[in-house]
Amino acid sequence: MLKPANVTEVRSAVAQVVRQHALGWLVAANVIGVGLATLLLWPTAGDRLAPFSYGRWMPLHLNWQLYGWCALPLVGALLVWILVPDHPSVITHARWALGAWSVALGLGGISWLSGVTSGKLFLDWHGWARPVLPLAMVVLWTILGAHAWWRWPQDSRRERGLRWGILGGLLGVPAGLYWAAGRDVYPSVNPHSGGATGAALLGSTLGVIAIFGLLPQWLGAKRSAADNQRQPGVFWGAWLVSVGVWAAIDHGNTSHHEGAQIVGLGVLLLWVPLLIWWWKNHTWSEGAKCWLGAALAWWGLLVVTGWITFLPGVSERLKFTNALVGHAHLAMAGLVTSVNGMILNQLDPTRPMRRGFALWQGAVLVHVVVLSLMGWWERDHAEAFFNGVAWVQVGYTIRWAAGIAMAVASVQMLRETRR
Repeated sequence: MLKPANVTEVRSAVAQVVRQHALGWLVAANVIGVGLATLLLWPTAGDRLAPFSYGRWMPLHLNWQLYGWCALPLVGALLVWILVPDHPSVITHARWALGAWSVALGLGGISWLSGVTSGKLFLDWHGWARPVLPLAMVVLWTILGAHAWWRWPQDSRRERGLRWGILGGLLGVPAGLYWAAGRDVYPSVNPHSGGATGAALLGSTLGVIAIFGLLPQWLGAKRSAADNQRQPGVFWGAWLVSVGVWAAIDHGNTSHHEGAQIVGLGVLLLWVPLLIWWWKNHTWSEGAKCWLGAALAWWGLLVVTGWITFLPGVSERLKFTNALVGHAHLAMAGLVTSVNGMILNQLDPTRPMRRGFALWQGAVLVHVVVLSLMGWWERDHAEAFFNGVAWVQVGYTIRWAAGIAMAVASVQMLRETRR
């Protein structure tokens, strides 16, 4: 067995590989995002890029953010939690897992730029590129499964159950992704759907909350309160009650005017203080604390504004406008990026990430506010977005500048990691 100091060194080395892959895709996706914002301001600039049009660049921005930046820190948390630190090839195995994932994203980018896509948002894997990410997931699962097996003799019964329970849940993901990307599964635009329902939004968010609940254990954050034995029961009990509410309300094609859908989605409002309580009652590294605070602030704003924008009248005004884009950035650039910053810092407490934090948070706030304001007026002034009206151009210019600031912040984070 390795000495504790050597275990820390191995963990730090694995975390360094995770940081470089995750932040590398954040930089790449942000640079493309700035390019897309540039085309919104100066559409004729796209003529020089033909045939690589706005529509061909957009999947790279969306998918590299989702499958690259948003996913890889969680992959890293699983790696650090499951990999056997005294295995002689542990760092090599981490590199294989993350390398296979990054190769898949690179091949996906080539596919989308060449026009090979399913046309389904976030499920653009099509043609020859359809199996590449599922295959990378199989590589990752195989490495995790092997290390979980090697851990078996030294794990407690509870640890075995938790590790293999999670691995069992992940076993069907590669096949599920491959299946869902097919054009024959469901249409990219469903004419029979009126949009997201309260049940669908509640169910997907409860899945995210479950991941948030597991993060402290994956990341080695200990419970700090005196009554810490009761905390997991309170958290997971509340989660099961919320799942019960989700199961009780109507599913399928139901209206957001229905009271049960509104009340059901409103359950998430209770999770604003609950998640704050859960995370605050764990000990975090110094580098993770500022990202943790930002994540909780974005979480509260996301839940409250998400419920408000679901309400009848508000939803109709903001649907398919820049406000929806702003809300997506609130979730991904605000909440998820802050959670990922917390994860990357907690994976390697000895080397905190500080550069780029303030610039990123400020730029995201400006980005979200500007798009939300533009979206509020968009329904009544849709023609202004096609006629180059001054206030629209000013809004898009501020958005463009905020995007550049976010790209610069991500470069700062990557450069700090590479040092």
